[in-house]
Amino acid sequence: MEAAQYIRRHHKHDTDSKQCASAVVKHIKAPVDIVWSLVRRFDQPQKYKPFVSRCTMSGDLNIGSVREVKVKSGLPATTSTERLELLDDKEHILGIKIVGGDHRLKNYSSILTVHPEVFEGRSGTLVIESFVVDIPDGNTKDETCYFVKALINCNLKSLSDVSERMAVQDQTGQPT
Repeated sequence: MEAAQYIRRHHKHDTDSKQCASAVVKHIKAPVDIVWSLVRRFDQPQKYKPFVSRCTMSGDLNIGSVREVKVKSGLPATTSTERLELLDDKEHILGIKIVGGDHRLKNYSSILTVHPEVFEGRSGTLVIESFVVDIPDGNTKDETCYFVKALINCNLKSLSDVSERMAVQDQTGQPT
């Protein structure tokens, strides 16, 4: 399946005139199991998200679980409270909703899906992350989408780097 088909199937967001929504696609040169092992860890986003300094979550990793994320300095936020909305290990789908924090991402929710693909003749992964968020007062729809997509692109680049290092380590048996 192509990215557009996955987006139509899994990345549906209802929006109104005061919201923006979009999707970001990333091809990763690592097998799905490695990529998913990082993505599914709602309790440990700092494993691949470079702007997360710390994450705390109480209880088990279940739908409805809430995590408190501490954001590294340099961003216009210090905390984010996020709820796990969807975790499907069979289909490789993770959904989250931001429910609090000191940032401007109001009514933010995202869906991240992970799909196997052959990339340059090897097992690879197609990752798609889509989102919907309110447009803050004083910002345009384009500015809001650009900002969120830039954050997602940075997270997915880091996910790619970490996953590809882990894949090489699995192949060689040596730490990279």
